[in-house]
Amino acid sequence: MSERSTLFSPAGYQRYLIAIAGLGGLLYGIDIGIISAALSYLEKTVSLSLQQESAIVAAVLGGSMLSSLVAGFLADWLGRKTMVIVSGALFVISILLITSSHGFAPLFLGRLLQGISGGVIAVVIPLFLAETLNAASRGKGSGVFQLLLTVGIVIAALAGVYYTRHAEAAIALAGGDAGLIHAAQEHAWRGMFFSVIYPGILFLLGSFFLSETPRWLFQHRGPERALQALRRISPTEAEAQQQLRDMEQLQAETHTQRSAGDSLLQRRYILPFVLACIVLFCNQATGINSVLAYLSTILQQAGMVASHAASADLLVKVLNCVMTVVALPLVDRRGRKFLLTIGTGGIIVALVGGSLLFRSLEAKRVDVTAQTRREVLGNTLPLPSGTVRGLSGSTPGATALTVLYTYGEGDKLLTVLSEASGEPARIAPEAAKPDAPLTIKRAFYAPIPGEGTGWLMTVCMAVYIAAFAVGPGVVVWLALSELMPTRIRSGGMGIALLLNQGASTLIAGLFLPTVGNRGYSTMFLFWTACTAVYFVTAKFFLPETKGKTLEEIERLFERPTAA
Repeated sequence: MSERSTLFSPAGYQRYLIAIAGLGGLLYGIDIGIISAALSYLEKTVSLSLQQESAIVAAVLGGSMLSSLVAGFLADWLGRKTMVIVSGALFVISILLITSSHGFAPLFLGRLLQGISGGVIAVVIPLFLAETLNAASRGKGSGVFQLLLTVGIVIAALAGVYYTRHAEAAIALAGGDAGLIHAAQEHAWRGMFFSVIYPGILFLLGSFFLSETPRWLFQHRGPERALQALRRISPTEAEAQQQLRDMEQLQAETHTQRSAGDSLLQRRYILPFVLACIVLFCNQATGINSVLAYLSTILQQAGMVASHAASADLLVKVLNCVMTVVALPLVDRRGRKFLLTIGTGGIIVALVGGSLLFRSLEAKRVDVTAQTRREVLGNTLPLPSGTVRGLSGSTPGATALTVLYTYGEGDKLLTVLSEASGEPARIAPEAAKPDAPLTIKRAFYAPIPGEGTGWLMTVCMAVYIAAFAVGPGVVVWLALSELMPTRIRSGGMGIALLLNQGASTLIAGLFLPTVGNRGYSTMFLFWTACTAVYFVTAKFFLPETKGKTLEEIERLFERPTAA
């Protein structure tokens, strides 16, 4: 590896490292964003319940959760570089598995593997940047990782738009031929997934030319190997020697404290670890991944037509990317604490606004569960039913009937407009389970919101995304890697990211069932409460780490006034 690294000057190698880290962020963003457009075609070509749809969305997050804990320990054992290579290989394999799947189980496993790759990336790339870049460059490196993460989400959305347009054109030309329509829909979601394999291959190949981090080499191969690595990334010999002396001094201090009975339960380890865990948990509890995955659905529920919702979805995700660019120079200029405080405050405002909008819509719902159950004939339900049509006719304007039902296992949700044209809809058992009993869990009708309400929700979501990008989005990975002391950095980051991905997986998995039973306003209020905890932590407990070396940050927590 040392021979390869001489191909780069110190400045050139740092730029190369940031580029590879950016590709890692790109893959992580693709993991999150690719399912949004693909899901609408998946559910048409593969029979999926609400729980299975949620599971496929949440599988990436669950895979990240599973790998987050072990990735840190494996990075300590095998090295940071080895785990970067592993993450790239896992991503490529996951795409091949997904695109060759023909049922729920292999799809779920492919998405799970995709998430495992993302979890390794989320642990090892920030670790790599923190242990390699100097204090002046760490903010930029972490910012590029987050920026390319948002670009990955946009690329996934663009892939969705491209394949959706081709699929809809093919469907229009199919002349009602069910086989051709099915083929177009299947090609759409498979094409979306396969189109993102190329950056994965590039990331995998590029990772072979990375050098191991100086701090891992110092801990596992000795000072001489660490000094060689420092010389490759430091502009001068004096700076390389100074960084080595800082490592040796901190190691001597730690050794002395261990000899005197130093424990991992000391404040210098516990406080930064707890802060990092709170920050990482709350970062996902803002609802960011669910918002990104279900944004088009959220906007349609607020009154937007599907075509406008798709366009607004793309625009909001582009805004995410733009605001990340705006925030990049502010990380090292204004500081981590400032951006987190501003960002979480903006998220709270946006979520409260969105919750109030949905509350005003959901207050107009009329429960018609009992009447709908009486309309079931021969294990099927024609929609809209006669009883419900009569009730909704008393409401001025167009209405929508929403039914939450199940045929034995797995909830499904169907919405029918009172003014819908074409063949009447109906709920009927699947051919594979013709005798499964129909159970109507919940049914309600409500006026269809106007397009103006949908645009108001778009504004709320735009404020939400902009605030997240400027604050938590651009800061969280940097704060995580900086807060953790050297002695517990790998394992501590893994545990913190386990909480992060656990929260994300739980929220994504419960999103559809929750909004189906409790409404979107309840989900938004929950996210608001979690973000309030995030704001308080950032404002009153998080120390500022701008411009400090990792060793200086670690010493902050030795003093009683560190927080």
